[in-house]
Parts: sequence; C-alpha cells; structure tokens
Amino acid sequence: MATAPKTALILGANGGIGRAVMNELIGQGWHIRALVRALPDISAAPPVSPQHARPIDWIEGDALNKHDVLRAAENVDVIIHAVNPPGYRNWSTYVLPMLDNSIAAAIANRTRIVLPGTVYNYGPDVFPDIDENAPQNPKTRKGTIRAIMERRLENACTKGARVLILRAGDFFGPTAKNNWFSQGLIKPGKPVKTIIYPGAKNTGHQWAYLPDVAETICRLLACENQLDNFARFHFGGHWDASGTDMINAIRTACNNPALPVRRFPWWLIKPATLFVPFLREIDEMKYLWRQPVRLNNSRLRTFLGEEPHTPLEQAVKTTLAAFNCLPKYMHTAKSANSGDTYPPFPGPVRPGQ
Repeated sequence: MATAPKTALILGANGGIGRAVMNELIGQGWHIRALVRALPDISAAPPVSPQHARPIDWIEGDALNKHDVLRAAENVDVIIHAVNPPGYRNWSTYVLPMLDNSIAAAIANRTRIVLPGTVYNYGPDVFPDIDENAPQNPKTRKGTIRAIMERRLENACTKGARVLILRAGDFFGPTAKNNWFSQGLIKPGKPVKTIIYPGAKNTGHQWAYLPDVAETICRLLACENQLDNFARFHFGGHWDASGTDMINAIRTACNNPALPVRRFPWWLIKPATLFVPFLREIDEMKYLWRQPVRLNNSRLRTFLGEEPHTPLEQAVKTTLAAFNCLPKYMHTAKSANSGDTYPPFPGPVRPGQ
C-alpha cells in the first residue's frame, strides 16, 4: 500500500529560499501548500511535469494574519517559514508577528517549523569561526530581531512545536532575488560588464547556493526521527577565503578573465541612509564584509555524512543564466522569476475552502 505524501506549508513561496525549498520538496514527492498574498496567473502556469503527482495548492492569504496561517497549516507535516519583508524594510514591524503566527500554527498542529537562519544574530565576540552553541550578542537591529526569533522558537518547543534552524551565509542562486549577489555584484537582465564587490581585500566571505541549502533542509527533514525537538545546524556552503573565488567564478562564467572589479561605494551611500531606508539597512550589514565571518558546519557533516555542494563555477553560471546575464542564454534561459519548475496552478484556494 502506497504511503500518502507528506504535506508542507510554505510561507514565502515567492521568495528565493521558499521557492528553492518548494522545488526540492516537490522533487521528493511532498504535497505543497503555498500561502501567498497574490495568487499566480492561471494562464501563465507551466505544463504538467511527469514527476509531479499533485499540483501546488496556492492559498491566498497573509502571513501577518494569524487566521490565514492557522487555516493553511491544518494537518501539515512541516511549516517552512521563509517569509521576510522585501528589501530589508519594516523588519521591526513585520518579522516577529509573522513568526508568531507560524509558531501558533506549529503548536496547534504539533509539527515542526523550519527557519532558514543567518549570521545576523551573532556579534563580533564570536567571530570568525562560529558553531551552533555560540552566544548570540548581535550589534544590529536585524541581528537583535533574529536572536529574538530563535528564542521564541526555542520556547515554542516547550509547548508542542518542534524546530529546525539551518543558518547559512549570503544566499545566491537561480531563484534568489533579494541578496548581495543579484542586487550588488551583478545587474539582472544585463550582460556582466563590471563586478561590484562589497568586501575588503583579502577578507573571507561565506556564500550559500540556494539549491544546496534547500537540499540540505530536505535531507534533514527526512531524518525527522533523529532530530532534536530544537535542532540547529550551520551550513558551510562556499567559503571564499580571499574574496576572489566568487569574482573569478563570475569571470569564468562570462568567459572574460579580464572582467573589471569595482569596490562597492560604502562611503557614497552613508549620507543617503538618513533618507533611504533600504540603504540604511544595507549600511548596517557592512561589518560582515570587513572581517571574516564563517559558520562552522562540522555538526551538519557529522549528522548527514556530507553537505550538498554544487561546485562554485557551476552554481554561478546557473545563477547568471537564470538572471539573463550571459549573452549565450539571454533569450533562452529560464527566468529567475518564472516559477518554471512548478506544477500547474489548479485554481484559487482561499482560507476556509
């Protein structure tokens, strides 16, 4: 007798990490519910792919609405909390209420909630090599909120929820839109003529390729019976020890070893931070580019045996092609925003239906 597929509720399915995890879960036979504020266009839905046994249930709702989240989460096996305010904006207003709604749903369903974590919640006292048990003494507003999020999740485990946190470095990948790679180093939709690099010379930086992150999350979920109720792991990804590996990977993908590099104009955005919220949030994170900060993935490698790892040059080429930055792929590459790996949209599903 066939086993019924597990069901995952994804908050933030239109974002980079949410989309990547959704694609990976679909490939492993999971049924997906995706809570989104705006339903997809039925006419733009891609054709059915043979490996997709069931379509995604797109549910219209808001992660800020507790009723919407509770209804969408009924009887799910896991909640992927991958929703964030776009462009770093309104963190203090939106982030914690959205998490509280996911926590309430996880407690109500006695299920696990997955949070893709960051390095924000750590301060310089634990740099440069950080393990999962390092104290969290952030020095930024977003870092403080991140630390509060994790404390609330740990507390939820005393009330029937279970938690999985996978912390990672800077995201990049074919579905990632709001990150340093796609909004800083290159310009989506245009051939790469110059690389804008934010880091200091000879300073290490950690990158996380989203398909690898998504596969890691799914592998960990497959080990549910072995996970602690409050499970935390660090993802190693790509450690660029000198700050030149990512630059050279972009040059290789573009077949241009002489591609020029310019430093990000930190000095230029400083005056504008008083008037432009987005630049203020970016400026707050510059400390992560001025010193090496590395998440130690020893625990993850011990638990899984290995960490999913796409070679950097391959990952960068796939990402640039998806963002239509390589001339060879300009008119044929799948758009990073197309959702072309999704099963078809079956029609509106609204809370209460």
